[in-house]
Amino acid sequence: MIIKRSIKPQLLQTLGNKKITIIYGARQVGKTTLVKDILKDIPDSIYFSCDEPDVREAFSNKTSTEMKSFIRDAKTIVIDEAQRVENIGISLKLLHDTYPELTIIATGSSLFDLSNKTAEPLTGRHISFNLYPISFKEYANTVGDREAIRLLEERIRYGMYPAVITDPNPERGVKLLAEDYLFKDVLRIETIRKPLIIEKLTKLIAYQLGQEVSYNEIAQKLEISRHTVMSYVRLLEQSFIIFRLPPIGKNPRNEITRFEKIYFYDTGIRNALIGDFRPLDVRNDKGALFENFFIAERLKSYQRLGIDVKQYFWRTKDGSEMDLVEEKEQTIKAYEFKWGAGKAKTRAWKNSFPDTEVFLINKDNVADFII
Repeated sequence: MIIKRSIKPQLLQTLGNKKITIIYGARQVGKTTLVKDILKDIPDSIYFSCDEPDVREAFSNKTSTEMKSFIRDAKTIVIDEAQRVENIGISLKLLHDTYPELTIIATGSSLFDLSNKTAEPLTGRHISFNLYPISFKEYANTVGDREAIRLLEERIRYGMYPAVITDPNPERGVKLLAEDYLFKDVLRIETIRKPLIIEKLTKLIAYQLGQEVSYNEIAQKLEISRHTVMSYVRLLEQSFIIFRLPPIGKNPRNEITRFEKIYFYDTGIRNALIGDFRPLDVRNDKGALFENFFIAERLKSYQRLGIDVKQYFWRTKDGSEMDLVEEKEQTIKAYEFKWGAGKAKTRAWKNSFPDTEVFLINKDNVADFII
């Protein structure tokens, strides 16, 4: 199964603008497949994997002349897993400034690692993109809308990683992915002194899906400081495992603004962490899973469309809530999620935000919002 990535046209448009193109994304999300697909149609191009020791050596602390000798006559190059190269930011800057006619694409599996090594040297010299797991729209474009909708629950249970979608045993595939790749980049970061804490923290977050997260409570359970918890959460976010949803507030006296919600970029990874792949109808967490899936898919859609949308949740002290609030150009829309039948409770929300649209999302209409 070949799944066309919707980000490809945007990437191709950047290649002629004389800036370095950087693609960030988790391991196994499809970065290598994407860049190799792009190179197929570009003459005088070459692919370098920094998993290879000689490639890392060729771009580590070398002069521009030495690197050009290694690249030879190529006019477009891909440096895959570029974060593995020592001082990669300086190397990319040298190549860009010395050979402005050279088109450079770099990929990195850890935003924290690669961006820190490139941020200062490449100021004003690069354009970056985030590559997420396969979007439901990309999936539907490949298998057809009807088939995608039929397999919606399977995708929520096992996730949207390319290798999982194509695996005849998706449970095995996502388990292997979680065990072999999930924490690999995070644990390579020198500031991680207690690797087991990262895994325990991620599982705690997985069990609190759809709930407000208290960093103080997590710190107590893990017997570490609140500061360490927040630092590790940030690393997990920068490694494309989780993302945070902040609260929106209009009346601070009545609304809870201290806590955030934390979701996973891929629901299959979340289920692998807690070891639960049961059908949704028999699960107590089906609402939270459905909520997570929808919010993550909206993130992917906005990237595809190039739209800047801010996402929040809303909850008052008396328990009134709205699962997702989206703000675009001062226009607000609200969403409540019900996997099965049900009605949205909107009275409290409408009292605070009377001029907003509210949508009830369930398994029967969700495709209208993510395809």
